[in-house]
Amino acid sequence: MSDRLGAVSAAAFILLAITPAAVAEETLRIIVTAERTPEDVQDVPISITAITDQEIEDADITSLEDIARNTPNFTFFSSGDRSFGLYSIRGLSNSTAISNRDPVDFYVDGVPYNFASFIDFDLPDLERVEVLRGPQSVLYGRNSLAGVVNLITRKPTDTFEFSGVASYSNYNDLDLRASVSGPIIDDELFFRLAGNYGSRDGYLRNTLLDDGVNEQSGGNGRGQLLWTPSDNLEIALNASFNNYQDGANAYVILNTDPFETEQDIDGFTDLVSNDQSLRVAYTHPDFRFTSITNRRFSKNDVEFDGDYTAADAFVVAIDALENTVFSQELRLQSPEAAERFEWILGGYFESNQFDSVNNGLINGNDIATIFGPTFPLPPGSTNVANAEVNSDTFAVFGQVNYRPIDALTLTTGLRYESTNSTLEKFERTITIPGLPDTTLISLDEIEQNGNELLPRFAAEYRFSSDLMAYGSITRGYRPSGVNIGPGDEASATFDAERSWNYEVGLKSSWLDDRLAINLALFHTPVDNFQVLQFDLIGNSFTDNADVSITGFELEARATPLIGFDIIAGFGLTDAEFTNFTNPFTGDDAEGNNLQFSPDVTYNLALQYRSPQGLFGRLELQGLGTTFFDDANTLKQEPYAIVNARLGYEFDNTGIYLFGNNIFDQEYINQAFAFPPFGTIASFGIPANYGVQVRTRF
Repeated sequence: MSDRLGAVSAAAFILLAITPAAVAEETLRIIVTAERTPEDVQDVPISITAITDQEIEDADITSLEDIARNTPNFTFFSSGDRSFGLYSIRGLSNSTAISNRDPVDFYVDGVPYNFASFIDFDLPDLERVEVLRGPQSVLYGRNSLAGVVNLITRKPTDTFEFSGVASYSNYNDLDLRASVSGPIIDDELFFRLAGNYGSRDGYLRNTLLDDGVNEQSGGNGRGQLLWTPSDNLEIALNASFNNYQDGANAYVILNTDPFETEQDIDGFTDLVSNDQSLRVAYTHPDFRFTSITNRRFSKNDVEFDGDYTAADAFVVAIDALENTVFSQELRLQSPEAAERFEWILGGYFESNQFDSVNNGLINGNDIATIFGPTFPLPPGSTNVANAEVNSDTFAVFGQVNYRPIDALTLTTGLRYESTNSTLEKFERTITIPGLPDTTLISLDEIEQNGNELLPRFAAEYRFSSDLMAYGSITRGYRPSGVNIGPGDEASATFDAERSWNYEVGLKSSWLDDRLAINLALFHTPVDNFQVLQFDLIGNSFTDNADVSITGFELEARATPLIGFDIIAGFGLTDAEFTNFTNPFTGDDAEGNNLQFSPDVTYNLALQYRSPQGLFGRLELQGLGTTFFDDANTLKQEPYAIVNARLGYEFDNTGIYLFGNNIFDQEYINQAFAFPPFGTIASFGIPANYGVQVRTRF
């Protein structure tokens, strides 16, 4: 793969060298707000992938999986439905998170979305995406151990505008998106409405019931009001909702047809959520003030065939996974015009309530046949758990940038964070027909507190306006907490996870900003890495391990000719256990790779848009070896997929033919050991072909 990237880079340099300067008017400058102020991405001393609104449209990016496939060292592993999606940045994944904090944080217009309430919904009307790799503990309200994904939607406008997208492809995949924006009161009050609706047949077929398994339907909507009562004051009110009714997750027993299964239960996955936020921004010649207030609610109901076979062994049914989050962030910072001395001070409060309601197993008529005559629970019995977890987070943070000379910027930041997590109640109950209910475990008021100081130090040196080098040392932290399904009181709590991230990078622009090449190298030792484990009846345990992660990212963008773009990314991550023994198997995992942490990621896009309206885009996206368990017995070998788009654009309309995974590459997204049935796995979506129409005015 390095040879391929080297060839692409060499070709880009040759094309750029022979292109007359008068012809190459397009540049690659991208403005981001990664450090809470607008600045060129080439000036930010962080490893960032920035995806612009034009690239979002050209690549048809509408999901987290799409974003990850265009970002080095960011991966997303779908289960085939909108729940149980797993993702990682630089080897740190949410496969170890349920009630503990996700190592990756997602922000939509400055509002944090946590793992339990984010899920993988559609992302219409995006203006920009920023993926920040490495700990982000100083400038963001919610501290993040692995990185941050900033999703910025289009804002209300002072002139009327409309955009619409309609797509149709195989599996009866229908995708409709639209947005409208304009003034309510000229130059003062503006609105924006956006949303989408989609439906799709399941690409996994249940031959026993002659039906699809992981069909999808539903959509979301977002409304925004922007009020500017004066030149220095903005008040934005945002509200959104999501409502999806999908089929079951797309797991099959491995070593069978990856897209056929025999299951006696027709499952479902229902997801509803809503969000309201208020953002107030005041600009003064000497400072800027920002307040973001947010409330978010989500509910996920699930039912599926727990044995994934035609046998009537057991059904998994979860009445509700409910999450309600309230957060408040306040920031005071220097004005945009500040040069020598920049500063920011902030505070953050979050209240998070997570409820698991009737999370259980329903045993069927074949339970004893599958697990043997000594299995203690008869047909019709249930194993049901209920849990309530409340957690509060309080943090204050600040950062100072000082430029003693024009070429050098020194940065120091500090965050203090205090957390309180309480398992308010947990109860696991066994119900056997004809007998009184049996409570296996009942816990109340199990509390875990923690606090931490998180420093950051960085230095950047600008050799010229087009070449900058930086280095940083940042403390990473994932707080201690409580398990949502413990087996006993001793396993109800877990310790905090801490890391140091050492990073050096180079950002460069060449040939009148028509070529940008960025490089970052990092090393991250992690102490008390939180490892999630389950026993055979569904109890969860969070153990702690030591981990070492080393790697780098390389990104290149080039515009050798007007209309012709080359975008490439390459990530390498060596993430392994340095001290961990599996408590259930007794196996020593030292030297093994972390789960859901591919050793290589890469993406390459070649795109051309002609003055006559022709458009073409070709993408190569791939992952290296990925392991799915700490013993490294379950894995996906390296693979790549190819996507293509071909269209014709006229006036404000475009018509496109597209194909995703056009060579029908078969690959595993998730896999888990599942005795006595073997291994269950979900596979990536097969080849997908369709047509799309876009228009705007």
